[in-house]
Amino acid sequence: MSPPTLADLKAFQLVAARRSFARAAGEMGVSRSALSHAMRALENDLGVRLLHRTTRSVSPTQAGERLLTRLGPLLSDLDQALDEVTRDDMALRGTLRINGSEGAIRHLLRTVVPRYVAMYPDMELDLVADGRLVDVVAEGFDAGVRLGEAVPKDMIAVRVSDDLRFLTVASPRYLRRHGRPAVPEELHAHQCIRQRLPSGRRYRWEFVRHGQAYAIDPPGALTLDNSSLMVEAALDGLGIAYVPESYAREALARRRLVVVLDAWCPTIPGLFLYFPGNRHVPAGLQAFVKLLRESDAAARAAKP
Repeated sequence: MSPPTLADLKAFQLVAARRSFARAAGEMGVSRSALSHAMRALENDLGVRLLHRTTRSVSPTQAGERLLTRLGPLLSDLDQALDEVTRDDMALRGTLRINGSEGAIRHLLRTVVPRYVAMYPDMELDLVADGRLVDVVAEGFDAGVRLGEAVPKDMIAVRVSDDLRFLTVASPRYLRRHGRPAVPEELHAHQCIRQRLPSGRRYRWEFVRHGQAYAIDPPGALTLDNSSLMVEAALDGLGIAYVPESYAREALARRRLVVVLDAWCPTIPGLFLYFPGNRHVPAGLQAFVKLLRESDAAARAAKP
């Protein structure tokens, strides 16, 4: 039996995490056939099947799961040792992969990303905007960015933004024709622009006033899966939308949209970057977190 190479073991770990030869090959910069051949050679060298292969997916076998369980800590220790060798911030190099919603990624691009890429030119920052709430560890990401209420409880969380509000907005033209709802129950008499979540279910609109919570699945002929598109539909007078304030801010400032049910629109925890605390934190992620904390402190100090 030939001993497996470190490159083959890391390739196996990546294929298992992505559940796809094509996706893993794309990240590695090799062809799918070359990666598949390398995994076959690894299985032949070890004398055991590590991966189940179908026309649509790849998943680890029982033996593959056992190897992954032992392999994870070993490769993490190796990464930590390499990080310590290149601890000098100016020598940071490698890839930092972060998954987040489209709004979260946009926020990072406007705030901390420009400083990060300027300070660490040898780091590759791989930001993936994804509507799904993914398992960042299983999908091979270093960290995720989501609203605070969606962050898994077993993760370390670092604030990325202030708390935010969801607003119910409509165009003046729509309100002139259909009237303005005074309480959430009156939305049942309106056309609402509903939102379809990546899971397939529709998003329930949540309102709070005087400690009273109220949630509805609003009526409406139009359903979209993107907050920016919902704002556009509201601007066109197609109905009332329920979106994060940041998406509607420009239209509100120009009075092309107005807020309805303002007193009922809740403030919720803002965006947080999160990552597992039970494994080594790469130096590239540590540097990113440091900049986030500095940015948050500066923003808070600037407030009156």
